[in-house]
Formats: sequence, structure tokens, C-alpha cells
Amino acid sequence: MSLTDFCPPQHQALLTQRWEDWCAAAGAEKVAEKGTDSVAEVEALLDEHKSRALARVFVGSDFFVQQCTRHTEWLAHFLRDEDCGLVAPDLAEIETEEQLEKALRDLRNRVNAEVIYRDFAGQWDIPTACARLTELAEVCIQAALDWHREKMVARHGEPRSRDGVIQPMVVLGMGKLGARELNLSSDIDLIFAYPEPGQSDGEKPLENQAWFQRLGQRLIKSLDAVTADGFVFRVDMRLRPYGDSGPLVSHYAALEDYYQTQGREWERYAMIKARPVAMSGEGAAEAAEELVELLRPFTYRRYIDFSVIDALREMKTLIQRQVRARGLIDNIKLGRGGIREVEFIAQAFQLIRGGREPDLRVRNILKVLPLLEEGGHLPEGAAAELRDAYLLLRRVEHGLQAEKDHQTQTLPPEIERREQLAFALGYDRWATLETALVQARAAIEREFDEVIAPPEESSEITDSDQWEFLWAGCERAEDRDNWLEQLHNAGFQPAAKALEALASLHGDRIVAALPAAGRQRLDQTMPLLLAAASEVSESLDPLLALERVLPLLRSILRRSAYLVLINENPPVLAQLLRLCSASPWIADLLARHPILLDEMLDQRRLLQPSTAEDIADDLRQHMLRVDEGDLEAQMEALRHFKQGQSLRIAAQEVTGALPLMKVSDSLTWLAEAILQQSLTLAWQQVVEKHGMPKDASAEDMRFSIVAYGKLGGLELGHGSDLDIVFVHDADSSGYTSGERALDAQSFYTRLAQRLIHILQTRTLSGPLYEVDTRLRPSGNSGLLVTSLSAFEKYQRESAWTWEHQALVRTRPVAGSARLGLAFEDLRSKLLCAARDEQKLRKEVVEMRNKMRAHLDKSNDRQFDLKHGTGGIVDIEFMVQYAALAWAQGAPSIVRYTDNIRILESLSEAGLMPAHQAAHLIDAYKAYRSEGHRLALQQLPGVVSGDQFEAERKTVETTWQQMLG
Repeated sequence: MSLTDFCPPQHQALLTQRWEDWCAAAGAEKVAEKGTDSVAEVEALLDEHKSRALARVFVGSDFFVQQCTRHTEWLAHFLRDEDCGLVAPDLAEIETEEQLEKALRDLRNRVNAEVIYRDFAGQWDIPTACARLTELAEVCIQAALDWHREKMVARHGEPRSRDGVIQPMVVLGMGKLGARELNLSSDIDLIFAYPEPGQSDGEKPLENQAWFQRLGQRLIKSLDAVTADGFVFRVDMRLRPYGDSGPLVSHYAALEDYYQTQGREWERYAMIKARPVAMSGEGAAEAAEELVELLRPFTYRRYIDFSVIDALREMKTLIQRQVRARGLIDNIKLGRGGIREVEFIAQAFQLIRGGREPDLRVRNILKVLPLLEEGGHLPEGAAAELRDAYLLLRRVEHGLQAEKDHQTQTLPPEIERREQLAFALGYDRWATLETALVQARAAIEREFDEVIAPPEESSEITDSDQWEFLWAGCERAEDRDNWLEQLHNAGFQPAAKALEALASLHGDRIVAALPAAGRQRLDQTMPLLLAAASEVSESLDPLLALERVLPLLRSILRRSAYLVLINENPPVLAQLLRLCSASPWIADLLARHPILLDEMLDQRRLLQPSTAEDIADDLRQHMLRVDEGDLEAQMEALRHFKQGQSLRIAAQEVTGALPLMKVSDSLTWLAEAILQQSLTLAWQQVVEKHGMPKDASAEDMRFSIVAYGKLGGLELGHGSDLDIVFVHDADSSGYTSGERALDAQSFYTRLAQRLIHILQTRTLSGPLYEVDTRLRPSGNSGLLVTSLSAFEKYQRESAWTWEHQALVRTRPVAGSARLGLAFEDLRSKLLCAARDEQKLRKEVVEMRNKMRAHLDKSNDRQFDLKHGTGGIVDIEFMVQYAALAWAQGAPSIVRYTDNIRILESLSEAGLMPAHQAAHLIDAYKAYRSEGHRLALQQLPGVVSGDQFEAERKTVETTWQQMLG
């Protein structure tokens, strides 16, 4: 059958002419090269489906025919292969700029031709075609950038910061390139950036600005210049700061200053799709991430930003004026119901809500639309309708651009060309395609007018008014449906549960009994609270936020000054909801101790991590404000301080200001500071009553608190007990200097008892810490305080293997610095003692099996993070075994008390392969991170049985190798 059999009569002449042109070129190539017969090869590949596809593409794209005529072998590849792929040019083989330009243009023309064929043949949908064109752009930009950078470095040296750090260049792709939605004939919108000013280090140095400007200019030329082979991409740099009048390349500080002080709404709109598409130079990946983070606050505001609507209306109005003035009614991108309106719909919601809804911060419009519907921002079914309409318009856009490789979105006026377009896209005639276009554009136009309505069509009732109405009438049964709809639309789901909670508070007797001023303050607070709860960000649940804050609200109703604090400080309310949503532990802490709301007034301080010195100094300053003679007040002050610091650390954890390891550090430092301060108080009281032991002083009490377990290993969590042991090195035969003298042992026992009293007594603010001293020599049957010499004797002669394991994680945390050093020296000697490894292995395994039998909560459905097989305790036991077995030959492995640094030390000492240590560290961090998260959620430390499978297997394998 002939190709013309698959083509309507009105297109057969054009098809015949273009087919003959290709056959002539292929035949001439055969004569010139005496090669294979390309025509025969292609004809042999044709079946009915491929013949129809070939007829469409030859009728629909003159560009395709021209490219296949210049490269006759391409057509057989397109017909034979499902995907011809995309391979970057080999830069090592490219010596001149002309060779680079030809290689890039040949690649571009081949990829574009293939995309046209696959589209018209129905093999690739629009997202696939756009993804391939985007990949092409990324490959070409990166290749040109790498090639030119190498030449620039050879001539001018590496660009460096003033500190000597090599400076990379990052290319931001904007618009359709950034969103991976590139057209057949798109411009590419780029912004060039580098981190810091400085100078290159070559024989002909340049300031970094000039260095990167030259690199940018050469990159643009390689892509944009029109040669005998055409162009790669038209490059548009007008989206950079200050547009055409601004520098071609900017360093990060200049970018940040521009967007903070002069950035406009349309630039925020453009930044939604921005992403790094190419980069070169040492540290480029990190620099690209830094740039993305730098730009995010400009693009996405932390609040719900309805001001965007007005800005978008103005932009769209300007475009519509251009459409009318330039007669662009048939423009399927800029005209009414066009591609741009779909983009406006999606990006309006992204700009308005992206600051509070991170899920919306995606660049690709087809990914945004279903998220908007899921979030209730678009009505049910709208996302699919908009997607289908958008894909049709984009396919027609590709068909228009495929004809001549021109950047056009305007439907041709000639009926003949319209029929050619319809045939190429697989429609029987133009009228069918036109009907589909009219329906698609009408659907887009309707939704656009709903989202970006003119100001005069907007309701005069504000969101604030609506929440006031709801709070005032939440108990009215006749309005129940209205309130449920409002709550549901605001994200309170199930809405009935939220309404029930509100009605319960509104009708509570304690509310009815409030004085007028208190009730007025509550009535001001509740609408603000509801509005803020509906805006909680980062996928948090508005209903959960409301439910967790209401107990706090009830606790402060009679202290309405706190309501004023909330009303007058919107950031406090927003942060309060965010923290309570993230953690019931925080919500419970605030409800029990509303005074902690004061901590939230200074947002900067709340989320600013502290060092150990900061915490200790803050505590000293805090205690100076308390009467030295009032022990009860001092104990309360310690508790208030601990609660405030605990809130800050938890807030820093849930907001990401502190990573897991730093959270444990901060909690450990807090405990150490409180232990030292509590010990000082206890010392003052016992000394006042009994005098001091011989050779002791406030500076050197000859007494030390030794931490075991989590405190010893710097791994304290929220609500952890303190495992501590007390040691002294005073003369046991001596007595104290007071009138009611005691022997040294009795004195230090009293001191330890007084310390435990200060820590554990339940005042109005609760205990400071629960204390466990059972790890002392002989446990509960042993002395509360042990002399250092007696401690050594016990450890050498009587201690069980598990007690030596526990010693791995011990360190002095308060008391005599001198005695602390002596204890550390003793610990090192004890751990470095020679041991029978076989016996040690047997006893460690037996203890682990015994613990697992009694404590492991794992089963077929859940995994106990701590005690389960392959869990935290397995890692700890392996670390302890390694320390006890190998420290004699490598004392450095017991220098530290925390598991992670011990594992690192084992690797550094060559006792454990680096990859094995790294895997154990990763597993340990993952388990502890999840454990911290569960603790903040007040949940037990068990997870689904299918979680952490890889980590568990790694730990189990290592266990078998070491202890199996």
C-alpha cells in the first residue's frame, strides 16, 4: 500500500512531495556512499500503524522532513526503535567551539524530530515529550557549561572566594524548563549565580563577576547562536534581577538583597518553577541547594497570602489587554481559556498557600492540580477537567510548533493549515478538533473566573468575620450545617468533632462564670485561634491543633492576661498551634505550666539553639534572682528553668532547628547544669548543718556525680530518668568541721540524699528528674555513696560483666573536677584490662538474650526499636563488647562514652570496617530519631513490623559476625 492511502485526499499532494524529497535524498546518499538502501529499509519497516504515523508526521511537520532529509538514517531509527535515547556529547572529543556547537545542534535536531514523530504517532503523551525536551535542555546546558568552564580555568584560573574557596556557577532554569514542561520550540529562561565575590587564581586573573560573566556569555552563545545547523535553544535572561539592565550573573548576597528589597509579585510567580538545571565547579551541588533555600522565603510567605490574588489579577488584565490589542484571540496560550490561565489557577494557590502548605511547592502543573483538589482548593472533578484541557492545548501547541520549528501558539487562519494540524494530531477533520478546543477553553475560563474573580465580585464578609460568627453561634442547632461546612472547608476534619469541642467550651460553666473582661478576651481569642488553626502548615492537622490547644486555653481562662498575650502576639499563637500540632508532649507541658507561654514571646530565642555554656550561664543568672535562704523557691526556680529549656529544645526539634544528635546534646547539657546547681544547693545545706569534711571545699567537694546510661552516653531524651552513681575520695576516718560533726561516709550519704530530694520531690511544678541509683556497686544493697578506692575494688573483684558493659557509658557530670579526672583515669584502666574474649562473648550474649526475653515487645506486626532483634540494644551490646574485648590493645576506643563516637573510634583503630561502622551509626541514628519522634507524640517505642527492614538486617548481620 502507498503512504497516500493513509492520508485524506486534500493532503496527498503535500505528502507525496515531501516523501519524494526524502527518498531523493536517501537515494543520493546511497549513490554517494555506496551504502545500504535507506528507502528500502524504511519501506520494509512500514506496517499499517507506522504508515499512518509517517503520513501524519510528513504532513504535519516540514521541520521533521527537513531534518530527516539531512540525516536520512534517522527515519529508520524512529520507525524501528521505541526510544532512540539521549546521550550527551563526549566533551573529551570536542576541541573547538565550532565542534561543540555542531554537536549540540545535531543532538537537539535529532531529539526534536523524534519527539515530533512519537507525538504524532501516539507513542508518547505530552508529559513524556516535555520530559525528553527538558532533559535535552539540561544536557546541552551542562555540556556547554562544562566545556567553557574548563577553557576559562585554563586561561584565567579557578574563581575563588576571598577565603580561597573555589566558586561554582549555578544555572537556574525558570518557567517551563524549571517545571520540566519544555515545548518543542521553547525559549529557555535562565538566571546565573555564584556564591561569593573574589578573584580567579590564574596567571591572568579576573574578578569573579567578570569571570562568571564571560562564562555566561559563552554559554549563551553556544546555545543561542544560529549557525548552518540552526540553534539549540533561544536563551532569555530577562528574568534575572533588574532584567536587561542588571548584571548577567549575580552572587548570592546580591540576589538575596534584591529579592528582599525589590522583588515584585510577578517575580515570585516566576520563582515557583525555578530550579537548578546545571552547575559546575567544586561544591556545586551544595551551592545549588543553598541557592534554592535562599530563594524560598521570597517565593513562599509564611502566612496565607491573599494579596497574591490582586497581583495576579493585574498581571492577567495586562495580558488580556495585549490579547485584544494584538488580536490574539486564537492564541491558545495567552487568549481566554488558554494555557496561561491554567498556570495562573495553579500558581495563585501556590503563592497564596505554599508558605503554609509545603506539599504545594511543586513545579510541574500536572502534579499541582490534584494536590489543589485534595486540599479543597478546587472543587471535586476540577483537577481532572483542567488537566485534560491543559494537555489538549499543549498537544495543539506542539503541533503548531512542529510545522516550522517556530515559537507560536496561534492557530493558523488558513483552513488548509488547520486541516493539516488536525490530521497530524489524529483527528478526522478540523471541526472535531475545534469543538474539543472550544470545550477545553470554556472549562479553563470558568475555573479561572472562579479562582481569580474581579474585586467587585468578592464577598465583603472577611474570614475573620466568619470565625466570629461561628464561635458566637457554635451551639445553635439551626446553623449546624453551615458551621460544619465552614469547618470542613477550613481543614477541620471530621468537622463534627471540631464543632463539638467548640460547643463544649462555649457552654462550659467556667466560661459562663468568667467576668466581663475575661469573656471579652476569650471571644477575641477564639476567632484568631480558629483562623490560625486552619492555617497550620507542614501537613499538620487543624483539628489536632485545636484539640491540643483547648486544654491550655481552659487552664488560663481565669488568668486572662495570658489571653491578652495571645491576642496581641499573632506569632505566639501561630507558633503555639504549630508546636502543639507537632507534639502532644509540648501541648501537655504548656497546659500544665502556662507560665511557659512567656518563653514564646521571643521567637528568635525560642528557636535559637544554646551551647552547654549558655545553658549553665542562663541557670546561674536565673538562680541569682531567688532568695538564697528559701529552698522551696529555689526548687521551684530550678523546675521552671528546666521546663522552659525543655520547651525550647522540643520546639527546636519539631521545627527542625536542632537535629537529633543536637537534641540529645542539649537535653544532656540541661541535665548536667541542673545537677551541678542542685548539688551546690545540697552542699550548702548539709555543710551549714554539719560543716565540711577534711580537705574539702565548695570548689572541690571531693564528691562527684557519675552518669551512666543515656546521660553518660550523651543520649538523653525527653522525660528520661537519670542513672547516676556517687563517689567520693575523702579520708574515711575523718569527720566534718561542724558542731554536729559526721564521719565522711555519713556526710556524703546525707549530701547524696539531699540532692535526690531536690531532684525528685514533687512540688506544684512536679519533679525535676526521676533518679535511678541502682547501678552503684552491689545495687540497692550497696552504699549510696562509694569511695573511689572501694569502687575500684568492686569493679576489679566483684562486678558482673554487665556492670563492666555499663561502665563503657559512664562519665563524671558534676562535682569535683579533680575527682572527675581521677574517675575517668580509673574507668580507662578498668575498661582496658585484659579479658577472655570467648568468655566475654558468651556472657554478653546470655545477658542480651535474658533482656530480650523479658523486655522485647516485638511480634509479627510490630518492632520494638529498643529491645527488638536488630534494634538499639543490639547495637549498644556490640559496642560494649568491642570496647571490653579490644580496649587493651586500642585504648582510644574507650575515650568517648557515646555509641556513635565509639563506633567511629573502632573504625579509626582498624577494628571494624568503615562501611560496617557507618551502617551501624546510620541505623542507630534512624532508630533514635524515630524514638524521639514517638516520645514527642507520647507513643511507645514500637513501630510497624515492616519498618527499618534494611537497618535491622544490617545490625543482625553484624551481630552474627561479632557475637554469633
